[in-house]
Amino acid sequence: MRERTPFPSALLSSLPNLGLLLTTGTRNAAFDLSAANSLGITVTGTTGAGSSRPTPTLDNVPPPPPPGFDATTQQTWALILALANSISRDGATIRSGGWQTGFNTGLAGKVLGIVGLGRLGVRVAKIGLAFGMRVVAWSTSLTQESADAQAQAAGVPAGAFRAVSKDELFRTADVLSLHLVLGERSRGVVGEAELRAMKRSALLVNTARAGLIDEEALLAVMREGAIGGVGLDVWWEEPVGEGSVWRTERWGEEGRSVLVGTPHMGYVEEGIMKRWYAEQAENVERWIAGEEVRNQMV
Repeated sequence: MRERTPFPSALLSSLPNLGLLLTTGTRNAAFDLSAANSLGITVTGTTGAGSSRPTPTLDNVPPPPPPGFDATTQQTWALILALANSISRDGATIRSGGWQTGFNTGLAGKVLGIVGLGRLGVRVAKIGLAFGMRVVAWSTSLTQESADAQAQAAGVPAGAFRAVSKDELFRTADVLSLHLVLGERSRGVVGEAELRAMKRSALLVNTARAGLIDEEALLAVMREGAIGGVGLDVWWEEPVGEGSVWRTERWGEEGRSVLVGTPHMGYVEEGIMKRWYAEQAENVERWIAGEEVRNQMV
């Protein structure tokens, strides 16, 4: 299960026969782990490494990717490039019989802003360097010293990632990508003030969690066309409802900002899904056999 399936204390308490609860990934904010622990419910996660045992019922399980690569980084750059190169617009142009109706956005020499220079933020930033972009980063605890350490650990020179203030990051970024864990301190970290500080040509991409952005503020800014384009892989309601303005508004038309949206695909990659399944199947077998489970959360 993922965070779309909450298990609060009241629900856990109403399931007296529940002994094992499995989730994918290494955290799940929708599970009340304290309640599960007090009720004696074992909760396990997955790392993506795959099963430690043969999995005869699952064919062609690919090995984990090399260190430093992951599906979320790929999804982030897919959205950035789709916006910069107008992939949706140009696909529609070809289907309608048109040709070259607008300009693409060159990335070389532009500023890539990273909100949250952790594992994923660093990977996205490193690719930005390959496109000839200048990387700036911000989080509440980021210093230039820690940014330099992150850069060197990623195999790029100290100074490749420049730590800046939140204000400077939003004012100067041509492309801005979010990579924070959602919590009480980070919820709504991108609000109206931050969005209105951005360049009208800027591109905003979020593959982390929707709650990092104030939804109403983003809608207002996009309806005015106050930023160039937005790429979203995460949403405030998942799946996006039939009557949602994200589905009904004509984004990219009549002065509105461009929207490229994907249905939370940042982790839905065949290899990792198969490895997660294999890990969970192994934990079920271990739990039934009374053996120690792997990746236990409580």
